[in-house]
Amino acid sequence: MELRCGGMGSQTVGRRMDGDSRDGGGGSKDAGSEDYENLPTSASLSTHMTAGAMAGILEHTVMYPVDSVKTRMQSLNPDPKAQYTSIYGALKKIIRTEGFWRPLRGLNVMMMGAGPAHAMYFACYENMKRTLNVVFHHQGNSHLANGIAGSMATLLHDAVMNPAEVVKQRMQMYNSPHRSALSCIRTVWRTEGLRAFYRSYTTQLTMNIPFQSIHFITYEFLQEQVNPHRGYNPQSHIISGGLAGALAAAATTPLDVCKTLLNTQENMALNLANISGRLSGMANAFRTVYRLNGLPGYFKGMQARVVYQMPSTAISWSVYEFFKYFLTKHKLETRAPY
Repeated sequence: MELRCGGMGSQTVGRRMDGDSRDGGGGSKDAGSEDYENLPTSASLSTHMTAGAMAGILEHTVMYPVDSVKTRMQSLNPDPKAQYTSIYGALKKIIRTEGFWRPLRGLNVMMMGAGPAHAMYFACYENMKRTLNVVFHHQGNSHLANGIAGSMATLLHDAVMNPAEVVKQRMQMYNSPHRSALSCIRTVWRTEGLRAFYRSYTTQLTMNIPFQSIHFITYEFLQEQVNPHRGYNPQSHIISGGLAGALAAAATTPLDVCKTLLNTQENMALNLANISGRLSGMANAFRTVYRLNGLPGYFKGMQARVVYQMPSTAISWSVYEFFKYFLTKHKLETRAPY
């Protein structure tokens, strides 16, 4: 991201904030520009973490009702009262039959997990990307570096988010016995133990590593096309983020269906598949989905997943880039001599 500053008629200071020292504005700073002699080559770790936390919280908060619908639409054997044909129809039916606030149940635990998870996620990504570009001796953006950095960031992100996902999805399911996040945590801990919170972790990683690799590579590629100077450009961040999220979501839907099954341990589906006890492991989840619904089962809720992820990633990137720009600019202004 590039920090642009200058007065009327002045040219843009083109030093990037992500570690690349290319001149983004194509010109030099003139006498009319604000003087930022201490402009850093990269935003600080605290800036990445703060911006990432804000992005994660807003992303999950705004789109949470659609996420609730997605979870239910991925049910392999839904209750007749919880069968939906569209996202809008599902939300309307849930609110009418279960109450206005029902689509938001579990939001609090998701917000508590999203803040620290996204803080580590973006901070790790930015630093790994910069380091790997140096290792690969790449002057611009290396798609390989972006993919590897996204994969490494996912390891940290999912370690925090997986327990939150388990609690959130159990609360989202139709006729869930859990009325609060705390009671859900206590019940799962008491009846299934600590490992229940990480039962889908390997599946989550198997899904999120390709998801985030596709996501980051596509985002950086699109930024090169629509925002080649990598300045702060909200429109380009929204477009690139949304398209990157939609493509990654569509490509990884089968893995998301398996993750949902492992998280929710859907009783009716497991009974139909003659599975006693708890289902564990990605391979078992894949076999169970195919046994119950065939190939179409892997794409249940795909529309809702894409509709959820597209604005989610657009929100995430636009909020992240804004706070990254704002916080860095603020630090520079407080240090700049007057």
